[in-house]
Amino acid sequence: MKSLVFLEHHGGALEKGGLGVLGKAASLGDAAGVVLGEVAVAVAAGAGAFGASRVYASEAEALAAPLPQPRVDAMAGLVEQTGAEAVLFASSVLATDVAAGLAARLDAGLNWDLTDLAVQDGGLVGKRPALGDTVLVDVGWTSSPRLALVRSGALDPVESGGSAEVEEFEPAFSDFSTLATLVEQTTEAATGPSIEDADVIVAGGRGLGSPEAFALVEELAAALGGAVGATRAVVDAGWYPYATQVGQTGKTVSPRLYIACGISGAIQHKVGMQGSGTIVAINKDPNAPIFDFCDLGVVGDLHQIVPKLTELVRSRA
Repeated sequence: MKSLVFLEHHGGALEKGGLGVLGKAASLGDAAGVVLGEVAVAVAAGAGAFGASRVYASEAEALAAPLPQPRVDAMAGLVEQTGAEAVLFASSVLATDVAAGLAARLDAGLNWDLTDLAVQDGGLVGKRPALGDTVLVDVGWTSSPRLALVRSGALDPVESGGSAEVEEFEPAFSDFSTLATLVEQTTEAATGPSIEDADVIVAGGRGLGSPEAFALVEELAAALGGAVGATRAVVDAGWYPYATQVGQTGKTVSPRLYIACGISGAIQHKVGMQGSGTIVAINKDPNAPIFDFCDLGVVGDLHQIVPKLTELVRSRA
């Protein structure tokens, strides 16, 4: 299978989600990366280590701002040029817009929220969770190219140690594609790792009792060198920023260690963190659903347990 993988970059480095998709695509056939925007050429070569046989890069002026329509033009031109059978994306706000626009432009099928990809009987098959992530179904396409959006955090990047040839290209842009202008772009200040990249996440739920109690979660996360996560109920209540929400309508994460503080473990939250290496739950309700799937459960008052745990971690540092 010959595929193109849309790769986003930030701060001079390729995003983890796209590299995970690239590695999977390389395991299924010939995979080429696509890097667009400022410093694209400089970062493109890094995709070779994750399985790309070639990387197409463009720093055209129309691609400088993170707007979808110029990228749809660039991707459509590459599909025609390369004869790609599949175009794959790691789910993000920008990638979702580009994938949808490209599907409309090419009159192609788009499957989304996939957690895995496979080749069966010579054709590409996507794996998609359904019924609240309680079952996994196979989805396919009836035409080519096949477009796919992979759920954030579903595929981890694995270095293969290879190298890739970087080919610069100049896309052709439609008149309507360059009419939108980015007026302003701001980035929320961050003091630690994002929940998508963190090896350790300490998450808080309504069981904390108040937004002020999130200080307990923050202190433990800092002691462990991890990030802070939150449930939808907490975010909706305005206790913590939306960017930290883990779950079906938030972000999917897969850290090595996930500590859930005062989180009941509803299915909507479970689907966002069940891929974690080790799950530790602290909850005073012994019947909380999270105890059915965590690796270690602690029944007790988190307001007493979490500070003691933080103190213990700091003493071992």
